[in-house]
Amino acid sequence: MDVYISVDMEGIAGIATVDQIVRGGHNYPRSQELMTAEANAAIAGAFDAGADTVVVNDSHGTMDNFLQDALDERARLVTGSPKAQCMAHGLDGRHAVALFVGYHAPGGCPGVLAHSFSSFFTWLRLNDEIVSEAEVNALLAAEHGVPVGLVTGDDQICALAERVFPGVVTATVKTAEGYTAADSLHPRRAQALIREAATAAVGNAPSLRPVPLPERLVVTAGFQIPTAAEYAADVPGAERVDEYTVSCEVPDLRSLMGLIGVWYSTAALAARTRLALIDRR
Repeated sequence: MDVYISVDMEGIAGIATVDQIVRGGHNYPRSQELMTAEANAAIAGAFDAGADTVVVNDSHGTMDNFLQDALDERARLVTGSPKAQCMAHGLDGRHAVALFVGYHAPGGCPGVLAHSFSSFFTWLRLNDEIVSEAEVNALLAAEHGVPVGLVTGDDQICALAERVFPGVVTATVKTAEGYTAADSLHPRRAQALIREAATAAVGNAPSLRPVPLPERLVVTAGFQIPTAAEYAADVPGAERVDEYTVSCEVPDLRSLMGLIGVWYSTAALAARTRLALIDRR
């Protein structure tokens, strides 16, 4: 059995602040250790359940966060960015199940460091529903016939996963006390919980089914500044709904990921330009 694991950072036990998740932050190196350790817990759990191979995708930020020599050597690592399928890159029809570790709630909702693909989006909607990264990545998995078996993170993303992924196993490693505050398990307790949950999820894989694929893919983003929305509306087929909102229908999931990537890069550029102008005053 081949197992796919996507690992983000915001949902890791002990992590709650921006300083912890941004390269150059004082506490970022420790977050790399915590992220690597939770990945190892999921890898170990997958092999405990009889996995033949495990592929791990570094899915946070610049996607080169793992301490590679500390990662379980039985797993292969997909690292670096940009990647066409972003947080689900490397996932294909060979995999029996997908495990999402260190995930977080969507932008516009409660949860530790909640966002959807970019903190420059206030929220992201798919077919008029606010959508999390987990839900988008589950659609990419479903395109290959792969179900989601495990989601770990705070109480908000785990509750969401239990609503939308039938049969999913969750591991709640912390409770959201605010956007940058959490009540967290000790890392070793969290890692033990994740290993146990990953074992159960991989064991359950034969009984799981992928999420249904929607007939249409209409993505709508809320931007923080009007300039970002103005740039985003220049994408062919996009429509500016209001000063801060842009919507676009795409033909397939690959196009969806491409559009999200272009939009968050555009939003980041607009934010940097705005800061540069402010600094000149």
